[in-house]
Amino acid sequence: MRLNTFGVPGAVGAEFSSFFSIEDNRSSLKDAKENLQAVQTIINTKVSIETDKSRGVNPQVQLWLSRVEEIITDKTLEVEYDKLTRGGFFRSCTLNLPHRHKVGKKIRKKLVHVKDLIDDVKNFTDVGVDLPVDMVDPIPQAKTFGMESMLKQLHEYFEDKERCIIGVSGQGGIGKTTLLTDFFNELSGGSDLRVVILIDVSNSEMLDVKAIQHTITEQLGLPWVDTETEDARARLLMKALARKRFVILLDDVRKKFHLEDIGIPVPNTDNGSKIILASRDEDVCREMGAMKSLIRMQLLDGQSSWDLFLSNLSTDARNSIESGYSIKWRAMAIKNSCQGLPIALKVTSRALAGLKSPNDWRDAIKTLNMGLSETGGVDQIFQPMKYSYERLDATTKKCFLYCILFPEDSSIRKEQLVEYWIAEGFIPPNQNWKANFTIISKLKSACLLQETNFGLKVRLHKVIRQFGQWLANQETNFLVQAGKNLESAPEIDQWNGPQRISLMSNDIRDLSFSPNCNNLETLFLQNNPNLKSLTSKFFKTMTKLRVLDLSNTAIKELPDCDALCQLQYLNLCQTPIIKLPRRFWVLKELRYLDLSQTEALEETYDNCSKLLNLRVLNLFRSHYGIRDVSDLDLDKLKELNFLGITICSEDVLRQLKKTHPLAKSTHRLSLRNCAGLKSIHFTIFNQMKQLLVLYIESCPKLTELVMDQGEREVSKLEVLTLWELPCLDTILVKSMPHYFMMLRELTIYECPKLENINWVAKLESLDKLVVSGCNQMVHIIAEIDSGTHGMHNRTDDMSEEEEMKSLIEEACQIKIGENMIVTDEQVGENIEFPKLRSVLLTDLQNLVSICRPRKFPSLESIRVQECPNLVRLPVSSAHKIIKLRQICGSSEWWNRLEWDGKEIRREMENYFIAI
Repeated sequence: MRLNTFGVPGAVGAEFSSFFSIEDNRSSLKDAKENLQAVQTIINTKVSIETDKSRGVNPQVQLWLSRVEEIITDKTLEVEYDKLTRGGFFRSCTLNLPHRHKVGKKIRKKLVHVKDLIDDVKNFTDVGVDLPVDMVDPIPQAKTFGMESMLKQLHEYFEDKERCIIGVSGQGGIGKTTLLTDFFNELSGGSDLRVVILIDVSNSEMLDVKAIQHTITEQLGLPWVDTETEDARARLLMKALARKRFVILLDDVRKKFHLEDIGIPVPNTDNGSKIILASRDEDVCREMGAMKSLIRMQLLDGQSSWDLFLSNLSTDARNSIESGYSIKWRAMAIKNSCQGLPIALKVTSRALAGLKSPNDWRDAIKTLNMGLSETGGVDQIFQPMKYSYERLDATTKKCFLYCILFPEDSSIRKEQLVEYWIAEGFIPPNQNWKANFTIISKLKSACLLQETNFGLKVRLHKVIRQFGQWLANQETNFLVQAGKNLESAPEIDQWNGPQRISLMSNDIRDLSFSPNCNNLETLFLQNNPNLKSLTSKFFKTMTKLRVLDLSNTAIKELPDCDALCQLQYLNLCQTPIIKLPRRFWVLKELRYLDLSQTEALEETYDNCSKLLNLRVLNLFRSHYGIRDVSDLDLDKLKELNFLGITICSEDVLRQLKKTHPLAKSTHRLSLRNCAGLKSIHFTIFNQMKQLLVLYIESCPKLTELVMDQGEREVSKLEVLTLWELPCLDTILVKSMPHYFMMLRELTIYECPKLENINWVAKLESLDKLVVSGCNQMVHIIAEIDSGTHGMHNRTDDMSEEEEMKSLIEEACQIKIGENMIVTDEQVGENIEFPKLRSVLLTDLQNLVSICRPRKFPSLESIRVQECPNLVRLPVSSAHKIIKLRQICGSSEWWNRLEWDGKEIRREMENYFIAI
């Protein structure tokens, strides 16, 4: 018979323990639950990472989380124990023995349950699971109507091997983009194509070669090098696409351009690739090569128009239409006013979605008929859409018209758009960004705004933008010549009167006049890279100006700003401005000031601390840095909720380590030119709860970075850059760095004394790794490498076994009871680099190896340049990189690579692109 520590049989001992060890068990249960909550936090973080990467959640994990939540939230046992022990230990022992035994038994069972839950984690082979992957990710698309014949014709042309370039033509808003999107989505059904890319060209004035190249580069999984010329990128893309069978869909082509200038090979019958382009102009389709393969879009017929119209109405509205002929007749009259144009039908029917009674429909058609009787020609298409606009509230109308200030087809970041609206006084500032996005949701629901870039940006459809301009001409006074490739500004007399002026994204060289702008509230001059100067009295009459954007211009000095007493928003990002005006403090209403990446800024005259209404202050990567603790005189800015800052002193950094008011607002931080700084412990950043981006650069004596065992809280840091650190030779990561769990991008540039960066193997969220100019780096990760290299010194002095400890053990060192700790077996197999997609290695003269072969479940692209001694890649016949798309490097380097065998070399040659 098995005896326990009491010297009695196990079952009896358990009952003994329930009664006599109730206090100890209760204490152990409390500790165990705290540890369980710590594990729960880590698993939830892992789940968030997986869902952010569009992966599913392991059903085992979901069930485990629900059980943990139930255990943690159930307070019944705590209440029973408190009642039992009220009055002291002796009373609880003697007055209610059966009840004490009952409660003790529950505590013991719950303690076992909690420990079992922690043990269960060892069964999680992976927190996330891959969702079914298609060749292309379908684009969300509503049901279409009346496209069947055109889609059929597109399929017929596509299957014809002789038709390599196919054109689709038709007026704006007729459905060309919808047709291309439908076809793009159908290609996800399992064809043998290697690459399918949909690109919005929109070259009405000038072709944005860089943006198109970026889209293709991203879809191919190639690393993006911002400093490369367009020609160099085009050559690389030509080589990459030439090895594949591709379909590229080019939407909204306004003018002819050469595919080769972008980097797109002209398809032919031999390679089986296709180009499908859409344009409003048939001649453009022909000029691009679609002479014999042209599809002409048609307006919707009566039935398709009616079906589309009804599809956007509520159930009540549709029922009311069917309830009587008079309502149906009115609804069909409204439908007919849209003349079969899909965009007009969508916008108008969305506005009518809630109508129910005959009176509602009668009023709607009365309003429309009144407008139609006053207009003619193209304006008749806009009149039904105006009904939708008129149903918006006054604030949403202003926000919609504001969107026409941006160039045609340009996408606008949601956060940026909201900042403009706040500065204009359309909406109040709100700490809850979801609340700020309410108006964007309203405009989307009305089909007046479209989401792009996975919901991060928005834009206007071309026809909707024309509609907005038509409205603005009737209701407001705007001067909009954005993205027109202008080299000179409009004549001075055109500046008199407008409320808003947008001349952004042009090539204007100077503004050598003093306009009369008494009514001007908005002035967009950003993205004029050659705009060098404004006259000294340029702002003299702009007393109502609220928004001024001069970002990405060549402005070196601001003229006198005294008149700008109402200015709320000023953006000088990426300008060579040298100093702020001495009387800059007069801008007392300023809420938003962006001075980031101002590489020449030397003096602010302490003006920033005098702008007491600032909500956003961005000095990230500015030449003007905080050099003295006294310069931190920004805690007067009580409204500040976003701070980007450049620090040039170790003393200042220590000050921010404390609970300094600025720490809680810091989102972006650059440590630059800290002459005496020798060591950085990352616990110094613990107070910066919102820190997303960290640059450590040009600190000449910095030798050591230490990631201590710190708080359990996971930081939000996503981007870390180590730049020009000549003495940095040690990066110590003594335990799993909670601080880096969300890190997506790591760049190490010109750190010549680093020999390896072993710790990167612990970065679970790492998406992109860039290492350049580290001449002493021999290995990215130093380890036993296929028997050809010995074990090299590790920067963190940890054994291989210690290095591979799981997240739970390394992050928390959780103790359960007296001796038990959570180990790597309890979180399943620790797969290194689970999210890494891109590796870029350049100018590493002594690099011998990256690491030993691994699974690399997400790796798509490897690019190697000027690494003459790198002769092996981390791939073998036993460790194939299943998602690999590209290996880029010189032919000379490729020919020197060593492989495990001829078979793996032949397989890898399919992915090689010479650069």
